[in-house]
Amino acid sequence: MDNSQLITGMVCGAVAMAAFNKWQQAGAGPEPHPVVAPIQATAVPPPQAKPTSKVCVVTGGSRGIGAALCVMLGREGYRVCVNYRSQREKAEQVVADICNAGGKAVAVQADVAIEADVKKLFAEAEAALGPITHLVNNAAVIGPRGPEGSLLEADPATQLQAILDVMKPNVLGAFACCREAAARMSTQKGGSGGAIVNVSSGSAFMGTPMPYGMSKGAMNSMQAGLVPELAEHGIRINSVSPGMTKTDMVSDAVLASNVGKIPMKRGGEPNEIAAVISFLLSDAASYCSGANVRVGGGRPMGGSQ
Repeated sequence: MDNSQLITGMVCGAVAMAAFNKWQQAGAGPEPHPVVAPIQATAVPPPQAKPTSKVCVVTGGSRGIGAALCVMLGREGYRVCVNYRSQREKAEQVVADICNAGGKAVAVQADVAIEADVKKLFAEAEAALGPITHLVNNAAVIGPRGPEGSLLEADPATQLQAILDVMKPNVLGAFACCREAAARMSTQKGGSGGAIVNVSSGSAFMGTPMPYGMSKGAMNSMQAGLVPELAEHGIRINSVSPGMTKTDMVSDAVLASNVGKIPMKRGGEPNEIAAVISFLLSDAASYCSGANVRVGGGRPMGGSQ
């Protein structure tokens, strides 16, 4: 070992001894670890529904496609007016379903065949939910079928009134609802614009049952006339034309006799129709107005296949 290595070893040893003596003077035992307080769990608030200014009036919202749509819109953040004519308990159940899922809704009784009721419907909806931004004209009646709906076989004494009883809610009522909605949505009258969807039918092209088919054809013509006028007010209007759908308006016998004409070999579910209506109401369809979307399992408009 040379002198440099010897000197280095002596220095290192002296440093180590000094450190050891200092440790002994401080008291034997390892230096205690600092105490770390446990991490307190922070409560995470449940997700809140996104604030929305969308308010939709759905006529005939107590059952079938209307009820399915109301619940769907409620989950999507709309405040929903569930209109009904006579089935109060069903309408209130739809409202409960929406509210239980965190939404806001109100049931309003109104017969859309009566103009005063339509005005009341929109006034009450607006008072309860805020400015109206969307409308779905879903309320409708089928009217007479078979011989009673025939041009030549029905009783002439009651035939015209029976047709009027279908046209009033299905056409005049829908027109009155469009008028009341447009007056509130119009960007030229202080509104923010909006969207309207009419629930039409393939019967408009098939013509049966006769009065019902006539009314849906008139609804389609009404829409064609309203498209350019409403566009100037920031309002879109579109239609869906459902095929055979599993609601109380389509009996099991009628569905069974027609299912063979449907390429998908089944009737539609109310939720399937509601999903298309929801799309047409949404901003995703912002460049869509004047459309009539067939939702019929592949069965074409007016087709007998």
